Amino acid sequence: MRIVLMFINSFFVLPYYFYKVWYHLRKAEKDRDGGYKWIHKVAGKVIKAGNVKVICQGQENIPKEDGFIFTPNHQGLFDSLCLLSTFDRHFSVISKKELENTPMLKWILTILGAFYMDREDIKQSMQVITEASKFVGGGRNLLIFPEGTRSKEGNKLGTFKAGAFKTATRNHAPIVPVALIDCYKPFDIQSIKKVQVQIHYLPPICYEEYKDMTAVEIATMVSERIQNKIDSVLAEANNVKAIA
Repeated sequence: MRIVLMFINSFFVLPYYFYKVWYHLRKAEKDRDGGYKWIHKVAGKVIKAGNVKVICQGQENIPKEDGFIFTPNHQGLFDSLCLLSTFDRHFSVISKKELENTPMLKWILTILGAFYMDREDIKQSMQVITEASKFVGGGRNLLIFPEGTRSKEGNKLGTFKAGAFKTATRNHAPIVPVALIDCYKPFDIQSIKKVQVQIHYLPPICYEEYKDMTAVEIATMVSERIQNKIDSVLAEANNVKAIA
């Protein structure tokens, strides 16, 4: 229902959006930054058109120098919109192969320069990790959802997979945990009433902090930091309601 609302409220600018997508698709290989700046701008407008309010905190924690990875928890399709609307520098993403042929979404992923991973093919997955590692090593930023698929339990995280952190360990790159709260609500709840979601950028984990850890230990540490942040934010909100 909310996706329909987004289309309805954006109806008169849709032809312009389609033109701009086509324009940036043609220049995708040569001008990733230009395409991203446009997507960043439109993401905020689409969110507003869907009657969603995004609360963003912790942007000061994002490294000033590029060449790091984001590792958010995964609650659904709205997650990427949150990241795109709150981060103004280009990043690419490791996406599941099934999205490579999804109408419209595949155009945005092409502009971002997405890496497509076949989760059933270990050899292909390792090739993607290698390519993504070179990308990060070249001073670019990468989004990875360590759970591999969306959590079906709302604000409770699924298991973070160790392989998601290989791009960071190979490049000694900073890891930026990101806590997404209530991001499942816009598309999972059958309502178009105003809804609020939150995105919290946590302090980066530098190589010196994780260099002596195994990939499994890194995954556990990142997962715990995100879950602890989510739990503390929700607990504070419940305390405020109780007092009120």
